[in-house]
Amino acid sequence: MMSHRAAQTCRGSLALALAFAARIVLADGVVVDRMYEPYVQPLETELEFRSVTQHNTETPDVQKQLLGLGRSLTDRIAVEVYAIGTHGKDEDLSIDSTEIEVKWQLTEQGEYAVDWGLLFELEREFEDNAWEASTSILTTRDLGRWTGTANLDFIYEWGSGIDNEFETTLHLQMRYRYREAFEPGFEFHAGQDTIAAGPVLTGLYRIATGHKLRWSLGAFTGLDNVSPDNIVRANLEYEF
Repeated sequence: MMSHRAAQTCRGSLALALAFAARIVLADGVVVDRMYEPYVQPLETELEFRSVTQHNTETPDVQKQLLGLGRSLTDRIAVEVYAIGTHGKDEDLSIDSTEIEVKWQLTEQGEYAVDWGLLFELEREFEDNAWEASTSILTTRDLGRWTGTANLDFIYEWGSGIDNEFETTLHLQMRYRYREAFEPGFEFHAGQDTIAAGPVLTGLYRIATGHKLRWSLGAFTGLDNVSPDNIVRANLEYEF
């Protein structure tokens, strides 16, 4: 069972998230996305597939799919590039944007009570000639067999086909390290037109020396009348 300390931390994080979400301008689009930890594995290459589907009874479903290739450049810096497709019901999937991200691990794991990192992203959407740049603060802390992770994103969008604007998103996760291949948890995501929360399952399988398969599956429910009714996220990473 969850310890008293971990339960207090989880409740406090959720309360902070709700208060934060009520006071800031939040990002639009597909808000529920991958949770990032601040760590970089030296000399590691990564192939990633991610899918996020938003369902709402009053509007068509929206699905976002990403295919990424990444590589750590040093023991603190990693770079990944993505091809991204977003489409609705009865629409063919096509690549409509690309993204490059750079992760910077600021502290050694366990060096302080909280581990810290930064994530820098630059995305271009082709159809609207729109750009999006973001800086994200990544934090993780272990509490016994529980791990809490928070991502806070500061985003600026500009381009000829959209209004220039500054946005923010917030993502929180608490997961239980039951075993390496199976870690259940809970996440909260807040953004413009989306405040959602729900259970997640994550895990890691070691295929061979230096080869790992990391997976994540989450199902989220909108917490207000504006949010999508249901959101499903799946993520698969092959690391070698």
